[in-house]
Amino acid sequence: MKKFLPLYLTNVLGVMNDNMLKTLVCFIAAGWVDEQYKTFVVNFSAGALVLPYMLFSPLAGKLPHFFKKTRIVKTAKILELPIMLVAVLGFEFQNLALALSAITLMGFQSALFSPSKYGLIKDIGGKDGISQGMGGMEAFAFLGILLGTFLGSVLSEGVSKEIQYAALIGIAVLGVVSSFFVKAKEEYQAEESSANPVTFLKQTAALVSKHKGLKHVIYLLCMYWWLSASIQTLLILHCDEALSMSPFQTGIVLALMAIGIALGCVVCGNLDKKRFMLGYVPQFGFVIAALLISIFVFDFGKNIFTVCIVLVALLCGFFKIPMDAELQKRARTEELNVFLAYFNLLSFVFIFFSSLTNILITSLLPTKYVFLFDGLVLFAASMVFLFNYKSVLCFFGRNHVKLHYDIKIKDIETLDVKSEENLLILPMHRAILDPIMLIAMLYDKKLQPLVDSRFWNVPVIGHILNMFDAVKVPDLRNGRKGVEQVKQLDSIVEEQLKNGANILFYPSGHITLDGKETIGNRRLAYNAAQILPQNTKVVGVRIIGFWGSKWSNYNRKKTPPIMKLLLMSVLYIFSGYVFIKKKRKIEIEFHNITEKFRSWKTLSRQEFNKKLEDFYNGEKEFEDLVIS
Repeated sequence: MKKFLPLYLTNVLGVMNDNMLKTLVCFIAAGWVDEQYKTFVVNFSAGALVLPYMLFSPLAGKLPHFFKKTRIVKTAKILELPIMLVAVLGFEFQNLALALSAITLMGFQSALFSPSKYGLIKDIGGKDGISQGMGGMEAFAFLGILLGTFLGSVLSEGVSKEIQYAALIGIAVLGVVSSFFVKAKEEYQAEESSANPVTFLKQTAALVSKHKGLKHVIYLLCMYWWLSASIQTLLILHCDEALSMSPFQTGIVLALMAIGIALGCVVCGNLDKKRFMLGYVPQFGFVIAALLISIFVFDFGKNIFTVCIVLVALLCGFFKIPMDAELQKRARTEELNVFLAYFNLLSFVFIFFSSLTNILITSLLPTKYVFLFDGLVLFAASMVFLFNYKSVLCFFGRNHVKLHYDIKIKDIETLDVKSEENLLILPMHRAILDPIMLIAMLYDKKLQPLVDSRFWNVPVIGHILNMFDAVKVPDLRNGRKGVEQVKQLDSIVEEQLKNGANILFYPSGHITLDGKETIGNRRLAYNAAQILPQNTKVVGVRIIGFWGSKWSNYNRKKTPPIMKLLLMSVLYIFSGYVFIKKKRKIEIEFHNITEKFRSWKTLSRQEFNKKLEDFYNGEKEFEDLVIS
């Protein structure tokens, strides 16, 4: 904490002045125009602060290639002093153009040093300090929003102009002083980028896409800033028009919102060091969306409305910090400032468009419709992120399964291999949920499942298979045509094993209809044994307890659609039924069958398959046939 403190203070004082100036303009300068233009001034104030980020973020990303980040921060803070003088002149002469120009110049100053100040987090705290550093940075930032917004609302009522001017200039001076105490071990930034915004976006988007899934982290972070900016400007209008609150009361609500976000950031920053908080991000997004939509539906009074806003703010802190940390962790040192500049540019494009949508919606409809719009957009964005970030989807899948089942894993250390070894995993297939559960639970093994080509045509499923680098294999159910594709299938298996991939496939190739694993005359496992590389470990997986559940074919003549079963599971969770229903016990056993597998290859195919069937069909499998 101590080593980050000068950076935190420099940041909080800058954010405080940004928000105090913007709030003063919204409450004071908006009174200089006719009532019909008030909404325009409020939203334009937000837009004026973010437009420079859209234009100058690429330039800001280049600056650390030529100057130390600490020097950039100091220079930017010094520039804040003349900008505050412009603001003072605007208020003194009631000149709206000068007041809005001061906000725009503050946006320019903030944009120039934003990548540098966030880039300093890794320089100061190292990779292990990223989550804590980001949590503290964001908490102090929202403390600045809190103090700036609150002071702005207080200073806008019954306070002399001299006190207003002293506050703006005094905070700027303190920011300059604190910036000179920021110390860091900076690494040379070698990555070049264009200062042209359009070229920069294209180049950096291509660079980001090399980190699989990272663009979705950045997009969802941008959605956070869309939401935060939208609600902050919306509250000034909604609290007045829908709830008849005074500027002071509105300032209290804005302050409580900032406190909630700051508290969420601090708590999540510390939790993220110990557990995978990124996995919860979509779920936080869904709950925030539900709260926003409830504000639209129920027309809450002042107190309940304020409680909802505080809850939204608290969850926003938990929503944001894991993605901030993920961006810093996944970017290489030489890429980080470019990625942060790219994120800045995109995030403020989102903020700019949030201002435009707010203007459009509030000019046609009551302000509560903005909450509905923001809630629906956030829900959709969280869903897109969930189904495009592999580790998060696996985390969500594991938690989803554990809500329904009491899972006991036995001998998972069997999957540990030496650096030169790879895995061939052969599970039994009792239920549709088997592959979903295994891939989710064994995410860190980077498995590549072999999957029939027909599944790539199933909506959503095909996308997920591509995301998990599944290997498309021929569908062997089509008579003679399937037989002709067997050689192609064998070559795929051989190529994957020789390339050192950890592959998974089901020897039976289908879900059992009678509770017993039947491989019959299938040849995939048998052929794999014939060409098995010496450095491949074969692990057989027995999954006990699924037979008789809704995911199995117990008392069915054919396998039900997977999407139907997934929807039923989600409905069980939302209805609360899953929390009162006794969990079915599931055991997953991992067995090293490498030596047996190699020795069986001398047998005939039918004898080989019978050995595998005997391994899978232990009598323990049939102890419990209770239907779930």
